[in-house]
Amino acid sequence: MSRIASVFSQSGRKALIPYITVGYPTIEATLKVVPLLAQNGADIVELGIPFSDPLADGVTIQRSSFHALKNGVSPQLCLDVAKKLREKVDIPLVFMTYYNPVFHYGLEPFCSACVGAGIDGLIIPDLPPQEGGSLEAIARKKDIDLIYLLAPTSTEERIKLVAERSRGFIYLVSVTGVTGARDRLPADWEVFVSRVKELVSQPLCVGFGISTPSQAKRVARLADGVIVGSRIIQLMESGDIQPVGEFIKGLREALD
Repeated sequence: MSRIASVFSQSGRKALIPYITVGYPTIEATLKVVPLLAQNGADIVELGIPFSDPLADGVTIQRSSFHALKNGVSPQLCLDVAKKLREKVDIPLVFMTYYNPVFHYGLEPFCSACVGAGIDGLIIPDLPPQEGGSLEAIARKKDIDLIYLLAPTSTEERIKLVAERSRGFIYLVSVTGVTGARDRLPADWEVFVSRVKELVSQPLCVGFGISTPSQAKRVARLADGVIVGSRIIQLMESGDIQPVGEFIKGLREALD
């Protein structure tokens, strides 16, 4: 059983999955905040590798990505940071990145480096399952979970294809659009999650737009986990990570 699968084997527990951009606002902040996330109830941490054209991300995460790139954060530096974090935390670590940096690094070298750094999974929003065969085969050999995404517009055929190919969990994008903290959940998110649940057996985790404990609690009634990113990035803007710990603690209490 993979480290990610073991998270979802805990009866009655809903997975809390925070996202941070590696190197935002500094590498030092990343090294400090991930253990804080784990201490306050995070089950998996998404580590964003900054990229110059983050198509799936809204203004908040785009800004954090550009800031990290200006500070010289590269895929190699993200791997080095992940290795240091693996010495500090036992929970699964997942890279969220785009296909271009992985392709330029080299699919096999990148997956091998992920294994060496203690990375458990990959989320690549611009890699559809129809085009993911090469990376998927290498990731499977290395015991890295390649996690695919579904959007509210996904057809039944696409849902079944992702169900066949995704490992660890399936990432459900709650809205058709980009990431970002929102005042309210989209009106049809429950219909979307229910539709996917009828067709798949993997755990379902919902992201994009979840920014409060009450929203997380609502989503967790149907889903197996919640993914929260933009609100955490906003809280980190000042460089003080303590508010992040309090926020994660509040999310954990809401989920429990």
